[in-house]
Amino acid sequence: MSVRQRARETVLVVGAATDPGPVREQNEDAVLLTEPEGELARSHGVLLAVADGMGGYQRGEVAAQLAIETLRDVFYGSPLEPTEIPQRLRAAIRQANERIFSEWQPLGEEHLMGTTLVAAVIREHDLTVANVGDSRAYLIRAKRATQITRDHSLVAEQVAAGMMSEEEARESQYRNVITRALGHRHRVDVDIFELRLLSDDRLVLTTDGVHDFVSVDEIASTVLAHPPDEAARRLVELAIAHQTNDNATAVVAWVKPVVEEEPVPVEAGGTNRLMVALVLLGLLVFIAIVAVILALGYGG
Repeated sequence: MSVRQRARETVLVVGAATDPGPVREQNEDAVLLTEPEGELARSHGVLLAVADGMGGYQRGEVAAQLAIETLRDVFYGSPLEPTEIPQRLRAAIRQANERIFSEWQPLGEEHLMGTTLVAAVIREHDLTVANVGDSRAYLIRAKRATQITRDHSLVAEQVAAGMMSEEEARESQYRNVITRALGHRHRVDVDIFELRLLSDDRLVLTTDGVHDFVSVDEIASTVLAHPPDEAARRLVELAIAHQTNDNATAVVAWVKPVVEEEPVPVEAGGTNRLMVALVLLGLLVFIAIVAVILALGYGG
């Protein structure tokens, strides 16, 4: 029986890496990585997120951790239907915003803190992404990386308005000025994106300490060349090698094809044709032997 291989299903593989970077003393980035095989992942979906905190000494770290913890607790806090994921994700992020705001607001603006947040939920092949700020989500498909999210930053808005080129935005001294963040106001708008994932797709979440210093092409080639855990680590290492001046964080998810061996049935009548061929071959050999014997006999 012969076999052939085909990709019949997929598994989700995830990985993450974070580093304070060569300049900052504290790591004010935070990561959420849900185990794909866990019970919550099966019932609600795999929740992934990165947050980039901002504020005074250690206040950014507090804001980022509050965002991640609140996001996780609210999203997984009660049963969830697949159609409810966008609403639940938005509600969780808004509650995180309110929690961060209420943490510093009674103490005065000198205690102001905030954070960006990009989060993704993968449930089967459905992807839902939410973001506030300039942390990003990329989809890598057909060897190309496409940015899913839109940066909520001063330079991004100027590029969108045609007032600045992308090259000018990368070099601008205002590139880290964000126009939307968790914790800065009592309410926050949350962008939601919904996509259908295909087999072999990759999802990448990054803080600006990575994507401001690693090109889109480098992100794609690195993620395609390595499994998620190693790819995330290499993206962070690339950012450091490119002299990032910020904390660097990356999350990578891969919709990995599972290749199975499948038996290929023999066509009907194939066995009979094989037997006929063997009989004919045997008859030809017999005739050849008889001819040789007769020739030798006449020669004697």
